[in-house]
Amino acid sequence: MLQKVLIANRGEIAVRVIRTCRELGVATVAVYSELDRDALHVRLADEAYALGGQTAAESYLNTEAILSAIEASGADAVHPGYGFYSENADFARAITDRGVTFIGPPPEAIEVMGDKISSRRAAEAAGVAGVPGRTEPVTDPAEVVAFGEEFGWPVAIKAAFGGGGRGMKVVHSAKQAAEAMESAQREAQAYFGRPEIYLERFLDWPRHIEMQVLADAHGSTLWLGERDCSCQRRHQKLIEESPAPDFPDDVRQAMGAAAVRVAEACGYVNAGTVEFLYQNGEFYFLEMNTRLQVEHPVTEEVTGLDLVEWQLRVASGEPLGFSQHDVPRRGHAIEVRINAEDPSGGRFVPSPGTITTFRPPAGPGVRLDAGYEAGDTVSQFYDNLVGKLVVWGHDREAARRRMLRALKETVIEGVATTIPADIAILDHPDFASAAHSTNWVEQTLDLSGLQVAPVGPAADPGDKAQVLREVTAEVQGRRYQVKLWVPEMPVAVAAPGAAPTRARKAAKPKAAVAGGGSGTITVPMQGTIVKVLVSEGDTVEAGQTVCVLEAMKMENAVNTEKAGTVTKVKVAAGDSVGPGDVVVVIE
Repeated sequence: MLQKVLIANRGEIAVRVIRTCRELGVATVAVYSELDRDALHVRLADEAYALGGQTAAESYLNTEAILSAIEASGADAVHPGYGFYSENADFARAITDRGVTFIGPPPEAIEVMGDKISSRRAAEAAGVAGVPGRTEPVTDPAEVVAFGEEFGWPVAIKAAFGGGGRGMKVVHSAKQAAEAMESAQREAQAYFGRPEIYLERFLDWPRHIEMQVLADAHGSTLWLGERDCSCQRRHQKLIEESPAPDFPDDVRQAMGAAAVRVAEACGYVNAGTVEFLYQNGEFYFLEMNTRLQVEHPVTEEVTGLDLVEWQLRVASGEPLGFSQHDVPRRGHAIEVRINAEDPSGGRFVPSPGTITTFRPPAGPGVRLDAGYEAGDTVSQFYDNLVGKLVVWGHDREAARRRMLRALKETVIEGVATTIPADIAILDHPDFASAAHSTNWVEQTLDLSGLQVAPVGPAADPGDKAQVLREVTAEVQGRRYQVKLWVPEMPVAVAAPGAAPTRARKAAKPKAAVAGGGSGTITVPMQGTIVKVLVSEGDTVEAGQTVCVLEAMKMENAVNTEKAGTVTKVKVAAGDSVGPGDVVVVIE
């Protein structure tokens, strides 16, 4: 068994890996950005090393900083989690070239399957058909238009080196091609470090069914069951479950066998997921995620297998020790992703901020995998997943009712979350009867009347501001110069003869949020302006996008509710803004 594992990730998945490592007696090493120095995964790990920087590019996508942490810690293995470098062959090779175990597939398998274009070719070679699409990277909007005219609109633009809906845009007409392509490339670069994109036909009412596979280095590849991930918004999953409801067993068996063929075609080892779209009795290969999935707990609940444990065992060279017929399956499991988003009106607006209250649910069959506790801050610079609530029941209806109970017990304050939307989904007759699809949330589910109570202003950063200071410490009589993050408490100048007092840092003034249609356009959240689409003197229509705001790795259009003339543009690309900041004024 491995001795010390460095988790090259953050948040919920880092916490998840640390817990299994502890149960196996494996030491853990956390890495962290400046914003994450007090994060839950840092608090739980046996050791922690600073990467520096705030954004993902400056920290969790900084290969040299991670390699330095591996060397300093003496870790003999690296678990990449999901996102960031989890599907980056160059990173995996940089790890293995140093004689350190990469807890995942071989770099060569990542190269084949991590690139969604080459994975389509590999699947076709294994006799598994994919959704009609292109197998070459797209570099010109004219290629999008030509594809749409050949196969029909809408067209899906996807990140070639990513998944989870990041970097995916649906193009409904030729006039949207250039803007959608540019946006997809920006998101792909920000989240996966690669801007390449490709095209697929967009199916109008499919279900998203994926197969969990597990392979060892001794020639054994198994499928552990399917997951239905059809409840999505912005092409990102909200609710997952296993087994898939109203799913024919003959299709299940055929899909499982197809998943094994795809995995074997690229020499896959360790845990992975082969994803399919299912419509009208037919299934199509979508992609293979060469990593652990966010929704892996539902498979764990119905099989009783700890997938992280098996990742570690396989990486240590152990055989699986069981066959396809030995894979147990019992009952039904549902997972809800709790994201820091405001679902009011069905908009799902990112909601970064500090969690002031976090009371988790409890009771039989309830599991919560969270990356935050009360007092922790959900940053605009990272994914907004707060945690995953998972329940098990003896059948689907029992699991659905248990999930509703658990969601209503959960209390999170300080940031808005997707919990109200999750309750609306689980309560809907379409979900109860499994009549939903990947387009159901956005096309059918009516959330227009959903209003989440305001979370209130964020805590004043001055109350918790910290500074880096160099101090002298003695450990067992030996003197050390160390650097510590300590609360910033400036000393006020006292009157002659008076005792010194501590000065409280003044609260920063906050911009007021204008009412709808006032002509003063504000942003609803903290983020970075990535594109300004208007200039002073331009005439705009109601509903027109004036700028694009990136928050939590998602691009959000900022629209005007009033027609008129632009009199002021107060931001430029690259500017950081906060909730209520004015970006454009219209008269």
